Amino acid sequence: MASMSRDTPCSCDCFVSVPPASAIPAVIFAKNSDRPRDEVQEVVFVPAGTHAPGSRLQCTYIEVDQVPKTHAVILSRPSWLWGAEMGANEHGVCIGNEAVWTKEPVRAGEALLGMDLLRLALERGSTALEAMLVITGLLERYGQGGSCREDPAPFCYHNTFLLADRTEAWVLETAGRLWAAQRIQAGARNLSNQLSIGVDISAEHPELRSHAQAQGWWGGQGSFDFAQVFSLTQQPVRMEAAKARFRAGRELLQQRQGDITVEAMMDILRDKDSGICMDSGGFRTTASMVSILPRDLKRPCVHFLTATPDPSRSVFKPFIFGEGVTQAPQVLSPTFGAQDPVRTLPRFQTQVDRRHSLYRGHQVALGLMEAEQERGQKLRQKQHDLEREGLEVLWGLLAAGEGTPPPQQLGSLFQAFVEREGQAYA
Repeated sequence: MASMSRDTPCSCDCFVSVPPASAIPAVIFAKNSDRPRDEVQEVVFVPAGTHAPGSRLQCTYIEVDQVPKTHAVILSRPSWLWGAEMGANEHGVCIGNEAVWTKEPVRAGEALLGMDLLRLALERGSTALEAMLVITGLLERYGQGGSCREDPAPFCYHNTFLLADRTEAWVLETAGRLWAAQRIQAGARNLSNQLSIGVDISAEHPELRSHAQAQGWWGGQGSFDFAQVFSLTQQPVRMEAAKARFRAGRELLQQRQGDITVEAMMDILRDKDSGICMDSGGFRTTASMVSILPRDLKRPCVHFLTATPDPSRSVFKPFIFGEGVTQAPQVLSPTFGAQDPVRTLPRFQTQVDRRHSLYRGHQVALGLMEAEQERGQKLRQKQHDLEREGLEVLWGLLAAGEGTPPPQQLGSLFQAFVEREGQAYA
């Protein structure tokens, strides 16, 4: 197993609220992506596509067989890789992933990253269950593996996933090619870099229990607690820290049971006391996302993304799949083609500047907030006011009798908010 240093980026937090935990008839999804502190996340829109029979698809490290049709997706991803830390598709499916280490060894060599599996599932699954089955099928065929950070020292892990759609959510936790899944049809749930599925297993790999028994991890009789059986006996320091974040996140959700809103999820992601809003050593929360998935199919799903680090000092901007959606260039990182350090072998021997224009402006704004109190307060107020406008759009869309704005307006919404945020920093 790859060793984890003091600055190892191994923390993320995912949350979901399913009615009646939500304040309205909607599933609410949220994630903080905690990564190396200087890593840039971009927000990428990929339209739906059709693909010729026999096509191959290049992921971060390996190729896989392409499918005939793929869904439109919006992704928040570390800009050096193909996959994503979190995202949504046009059918209202949202997914976030988490790093996890188990008794099952991390395989040597390159395969699909957990972030690749996440994007592939969004592109191929029209429900949370379908997306989960995409991941488990790809795990069986290709496996998971490869370095998960832009650094010459390899850093590898297994993955857990939180998948949600308009009606329910699924927790999928993996150990190599093995997996267990739990269906969430009501209530609130969170994940924090540890196995969390106990005996309440809704689906599992057919060889999960026999493998555990063969390894001497389970006696074969009585209840089968997946987390207990597959978790490391001695947890690394940061895995122990994840337990505290998991408990804090669960408590924050429980405090709001029955009254969980988009704003409540944003507040949770901004909670620094719990460590959920991360800024520690060599890593921090580099991007955040909150999505509301109404059960009323006439209401659009709305996805709020920051594209910048530290949600406590960032703007959640609304994205809606609609006519005329295009890529917002201000949140797209530069590309380096064949000379990209991820493409040249051996990988990651050099560094490149991947900052997109909104990230650069946000860096300046953070500097002002820290150095000049008065100007910093004015900038934070501008951020607050802009985010409030985005939430007002959401409230109008969800209000009974308001009706839905023209599709072309929905499609350009995110772009408009990105431009306005950039102007505030300029």
